[in-house]
Parts: sequence; C-alpha cells; structure tokens
Amino acid sequence: MSGKQHDVDVVIIGAGSAGLSAAKAAAAHGLSFALIEASHRIGGRAYTEEFAPGIPYDLGCHWMHSASLNPFVAIADEHGFSYRRDSQWRSNIFAGGAFLPEDERQRWMDGMEADHAAIDAAGAEGRDVAVADVIDLAAPWAPFMAYWFSLGTSRDIDQVSVLDVTNYNDTDENWPLREGFGALVARWAAEVPVTLNARAERIIWSGSGVRVETARGTIAGRTALVTVSTNVLTSGGIVFDPGLPDWKLEAAAALPLGVHNRIGIMLKDNRFPPEAPADATIQIGDADEVPMSIQIRPFGMDYVSGVTGGRHGSWLERAGIAASIDHMTERLVAAYGSNIRASLSERTIVTAWESDPWTLGSYSGAMPGHGHARAELARPVDDVLYFAGEASSSEFFSTCHGAYLTGIAQIEAIAARLRTAA
Repeated sequence: MSGKQHDVDVVIIGAGSAGLSAAKAAAAHGLSFALIEASHRIGGRAYTEEFAPGIPYDLGCHWMHSASLNPFVAIADEHGFSYRRDSQWRSNIFAGGAFLPEDERQRWMDGMEADHAAIDAAGAEGRDVAVADVIDLAAPWAPFMAYWFSLGTSRDIDQVSVLDVTNYNDTDENWPLREGFGALVARWAAEVPVTLNARAERIIWSGSGVRVETARGTIAGRTALVTVSTNVLTSGGIVFDPGLPDWKLEAAAALPLGVHNRIGIMLKDNRFPPEAPADATIQIGDADEVPMSIQIRPFGMDYVSGVTGGRHGSWLERAGIAASIDHMTERLVAAYGSNIRASLSERTIVTAWESDPWTLGSYSGAMPGHGHARAELARPVDDVLYFAGEASSSEFFSTCHGAYLTGIAQIEAIAARLRTAA
C-alpha cells in the first residue's frame, strides 16, 4: 500500500458482510477502492468451521432472518446452498424436571405473546424504555422470555430499548443454512480483493480526504467507509485524527455489542430416544435459573448445539470452554437421560465473541433512551467518513443481511457525493 494522495476513491475498513458488499457495490459503481481487514480471514461474524469433513458448524451468523426480505436467500440459491424453511426453535420447553405438556406449553407461549404485544404497544407509543419495564416479570415463563431476548439482542432485557426492538423488521422467517452461513459469505465474496492482517491503526481525515495507517503501510483515499463494530469503534483501537465528533461517539456507545455464543459438541453415536424433541429450551434447578436452548442433530448431522446470551453468556465465556461444555452437558442429561453423556465426544466448538479482538462482542443492542441511535451511527462525518455494519441498520440490526444492506447504501451515498464533487 502506498501513501500517495488519493490512491482510491474509498478505503473500506473491515471485510465482514458490510465491507464485502460495499466492495462489490463500489466496483459496480466504477469506484476504485481498497478493502482492508484486521483479521486473517474475511466474513467477520459470519464464520463456519467443521467438526469433520461435511459437518459444518456456524460460529456466528446461522439463520437467514426475515428470509423473504433477505438478499442472502437468492445468494444461497445462486451458489447451490441448501436451507430449511421452517424455524425449529423455542417450541419445546423443559422446566420443573419434565417437558411441559402441550396445554401448559401453550399457556406459556400465549403469555409470551401477550408480553410481545405489550412491547409493541409501548413502541407504538414511542416509549424509549427497557423491555424489562413493560413485560410480566412475575410470570413463570419470564426467565424464558428474558433468555430468548438475550439471544435476539445479545443483551439482557433491562439493557435494551423497546423502540429498538419494535423497529426491527421481523417477518418470523428464520431459515438456517445447512452448509453454514459463514461458508456462504466466504463463497459469495471469494473474488473480492482484500488485504488481510491489515488492522487500521490511525485514520487521518479532513475535507480533502483520508489517510489510513496500518502495519502494512498507509493508503490514501477520497473517502473512508468504516464497518468495524461499535465496541471496536469505542475501544480506542483505531485512532481518529482529528477525533470523531461527540455525537458519533455517543451513538456508538449507545449501541454496545453484547454476547451471543454457541456451544457445539460432536456426537459419537445417537442415543437420543426416537420421540425426543429435536430442539428444546431447558431449565434445570430453580425457576429463576437462566434456561438454555439446544438443538439435537440439526439437518441430521451428528452434533448438538446450544446458545447462550447476555450477561450469562458473558459469564460463561469468561469461565472458559470446559465450563461451557459442562453447562450444556448437564442440561442434556437432565432433559434426555444420563446415557446421553456417553454419546458426547471430545470434539467441541465453543465461541467467545466478547474476547475476539476484531469484534469485541456479537452484535448490537440499543440502550434504553437511545432507540434512535442507529440513524446517528449511520450518518456520515463531513462527507468524508462513512459508517456501515449491522449496528447502523435501523430495521435489520444484528443480522448479516442488515450489515450487507448498509454497505451497499453507504457506497451509493459515497458515489453520489463524489459525482457531485467531480
């Protein structure tokens, strides 16, 4: 990378979904660009590993949310990826030492629907308060409601704005990819030129352009598109010279990333009873304990997968891999029997997104009182610094396609600005 004036029209910082879509959009608009990535790989929070050949496991993005509005469905079709069109989760509940009978389960689900209606009503009234302020915290299903929110927002119900939740465009279509969402992103973006292991250390900017300093050299551009997470943005890991305006830093701070981690254990064999539900949310111990959702052999593959979120997920991450495996194993044994323990192999995959230096968390949630912060995060600074990523999407935040759409939108804004300046 050189340091001459205006090497490119736009320097794109971060090769996650937003940065990759931005690079493709820049090429389509005839803009020159340089895409740099701090990590050794592309994809950001969309990343797939394998338990064994042919048995993929998503460490991050997995579900194509709001599928009828999700551009990755067409991308999956184009690349021959397969997916399930039903959303198999949240249906079976294990509590009090047994799976709830159908009538009790339905009563709980109806109660949670009433909670969601209360959230929608508060949002319609413009109440920028915490989710915890408007739902029934005394109900027996309250721990399950709180847990599922921690998965959807990566933060707990006292930390998330009702307005943020109700702004999300949810079509209730959540389609998982068999081959892995991370694998799809990697395939779709395989031809995008990107410089890896090139962390942006300093961004020097003014009305005349930007200079981005990395360990691999300096690159200059007419504009910069920053797609790093809000936690990275507020951490000080990238120095902005001059500093970002207060309104931008306040918007990023109001949209902190929380935790959504996945725990996978490969199976040596299948000892689950034929009638065992393939997915369950399991609570053992007292009624205040944080539950855990577990999927059994998704797509018929020999592994089990559990998810943790919010403060509890953060606590488990800090406790370490062994603690996370033990935590899920206890719940599997409680719900499916002690013989399940013998089916669990030593091959495991446990994510730790809060500890990941390139993201510092899973995805963003707007704090109470800051339900409109996403629009501020997306607003450019002096028509030179632009920002994209899931946290800047007002309707599809916390998703891969939300990040994708913001990358394209910001390149369109940059292209319009550069045409005007020409």
